[in-house]
Amino acid sequence: MLKCLFVFIILLNISCNKSNDTSVACFKGKLVLKGICMNYVIQITEGDVDKSLFESVWQNPLSNTTYQNVFGLASICNFPSTINEGDEFYFTIPKNQIPQTCAQCQAYSPIPNKKISIAICSK
Repeated sequence: MLKCLFVFIILLNISCNKSNDTSVACFKGKLVLKGICMNYVIQITEGDVDKSLFESVWQNPLSNTTYQNVFGLASICNFPSTINEGDEFYFTIPKNQIPQTCAQCQAYSPIPNKKISIAICSK
């Protein structure tokens, strides 16, 4: 009986530790196009991101450059200004949308139709 109780406590502890896991998946991306007015295009370079969230192939109509695995930046208010075109960084995709309350100019620069709100994470 004591062995069964001991095993039960260990299993309970393991399951509790798994449910308290607050780690968030970080993906690696690259800012491939820094357009005017925060019209940014980000390429996914590492990680298993849901394929329905991004464009597998997108062509910039202004330059005819083709990009693979890209999306438009939806979370413009919290994207660091220190990240420049060509820079790689790690990001998460929050479960809840990040409120965007900052001002954004309306100048047009082409980006993919699919946009993702992201948060920068350190790895």
